[in-house]
Amino acid sequence: MTMPLEDLGERLAAAFAPDVLRREIAHGELMVTVRRDAIVRVLQFLRDNPACGFNVLVDVCGVDYPERAERLEVVYNLLSTTRNQRIRLKVTTDEQTPVPSATPVYSAAGWFERECWDLLGVYFSDHPDLRRLLTDYGFEGHPLRKDFPLTGYVEVRYDEGQKRVVYEPVKLKQEFRSFDFLSPWEGMNEILPGDEKATGGEGSK
Repeated sequence: MTMPLEDLGERLAAAFAPDVLRREIAHGELMVTVRRDAIVRVLQFLRDNPACGFNVLVDVCGVDYPERAERLEVVYNLLSTTRNQRIRLKVTTDEQTPVPSATPVYSAAGWFERECWDLLGVYFSDHPDLRRLLTDYGFEGHPLRKDFPLTGYVEVRYDEGQKRVVYEPVKLKQEFRSFDFLSPWEGMNEILPGDEKATGGEGSK
């Protein structure tokens, strides 16, 4: 399987010499990093070229690397059902720079890109309907970014008195980040059955 993947990587690098930034084979898959502005042309080449035949867009997802200048990485997973091959394309961007939408090449990219926008804040230019997909209306922030707090900012509940959904600041009974994992019964004063053995109480030997 390695040789066909190497041949595919070389073919792609030859067709898009200035746009292919990096290519490697890992875990039995070819991974190619391309320039952001070239992603649509590369996807169309992989779909339409008879030597490639990547006719299925399996997924579009994102990764957040806060330490990088372009912290956001968009990953495209493609499948060739005729050749039984997979390829993974990657592009990088920041919080403001849009990535060209893949919907003109793969219509399935529509919902994948909406999810990537919703959860990571990657903006896709020329997307026909770029809006949030999983979070609520009026949601602020992007939950899969590394700097998004694990507890979120607000909590949602239905208020029976007001007969509507209300938003309230998150209230935790215990400070989330200082949770004592060695003391799961923190806050309980009574001794649970069996705990008296550990403290030398009644029944200990």
